[in-house]
Parts: sequence; structure tokens; C-alpha cells
Amino acid sequence: MDKEIASFNHNITITERKNLVVSGVKKIDNFDNQEFLLETTMGYLTIKGTDLEIIKLDTYQGNVSLKGKFNSLSYSENTKKEKEDSIFSKLFK
Repeated sequence: MDKEIASFNHNITITERKNLVVSGVKKIDNFDNQEFLLETTMGYLTIKGTDLEIIKLDTYQGNVSLKGKFNSLSYSENTKKEKEDSIFSKLFK
């Protein structure tokens, strides 16, 4: 299955800053209404915004559709540790 997912093209389509479609998604690591952490074929993708929610999830083809107001998208190679650090930093502020 990983070989099949790895062959997916990775694309992002944003429409009017309200709708977002991401292809090439391997898995969703974490999400809430302000942040999504997706593992894609091109690395980890962090999507931040407000009132974020999943519209459609296609695990077979690796597509995710989201809606809300999108403020930022950023890639990193190793986001799991960064995510853990940010959770602890929020708790101990």
C-alpha cells in the first residue's frame, strides 16, 4: 500500500481561501478546528486557520477536502516532534 500511496501526485488547491483540497495524503496525524497536520508524499504539511473541518476524506486515493478560513500552510520534514513540543509549550505557558 505504501508504494501505491508514494506514487500519488501531491497537489493543493485553494478556492477563495475557504475550500482546500490536498492530494497525495498518506495520513492525518492530528487535527482540530484551528490546525491540521497531514503526512503527505512530500513531507508533513501543517494547515492553520479558523473553523477548519473535514468535508471529504478519501483514504484510498489519498485526498482530503477541508473547509474554513485558511491562514497558513507550511511543510517540514519532521513535524511529529515539533507538534509534541508545541503541545507542551501551550500547556506550560
